[in-house]
Amino acid sequence: MTQLQARAVVKAYGATPALRGITLDVAEGEIVAVTGPSGCGKSTLLHCLAGILRPDAGEVHYRGRRIDNTSEAARSRLRRTEFGVLFQFGQLVAELTAAENVALPLLLAGTRRRAARTVALSWLDRLGVAEVADVRPGEMSGGQQQRCATARALVTEPRVLFADEPTGALDTLSGEQVLTQVVRLAREQRTTVVLVTHEPRIAGYADREIVLRDGTVDHTGLGLDAALPGGRR
Repeated sequence: MTQLQARAVVKAYGATPALRGITLDVAEGEIVAVTGPSGCGKSTLLHCLAGILRPDAGEVHYRGRRIDNTSEAARSRLRRTEFGVLFQFGQLVAELTAAENVALPLLLAGTRRRAARTVALSWLDRLGVAEVADVRPGEMSGGQQQRCATARALVTEPRVLFADEPTGALDTLSGEQVLTQVVRLAREQRTTVVLVTHEPRIAGYADREIVLRDGTVDHTGLGLDAALPGGRR
């Protein structure tokens, strides 16, 4: 089943074009890496697919329903319930503990505080950072912060995870650990993942790679592991 579709998506910032008519499909449960040089439109494409930005022209569809022309409130609700978003620097709330950060999407969706904390603790444990549950972000390492941010992005068990350079601020080992866990959890839950990265080794975790250049699709191909005999798919 096709989960996400972009049809001739165009986006510009003032007189500077970012996307020049992007068309692509992403299947349910697929992990897709969007790669290309800096400034090619990778993050803009992710933000349009996630409903964070509205394209200037073209259409974005999620599970057969057009979403780019819906209200900001409707798109925000979609991001709280169906989508998870993971950014390069995690963007945890500095005043909240790890458990409070992870529980936040559940609380916004109406889950009672005690139940939300229980689920948050479970996700922190799954990501290997249960020990920082009552620690604030400023007292954590970069890897711990990003694992907490990953737990927050996955706590609602979204159908789609959008990850924008999720390992860009981490050292190689921490980045590999975070990506390994994201892929494992996505496989377990059959979560679709759209992963923006400029690093070939990170793109190798994906089933398929979409390479952008100057706001257009340059080419597509299999991710490294998916191309190997006995790969993840």
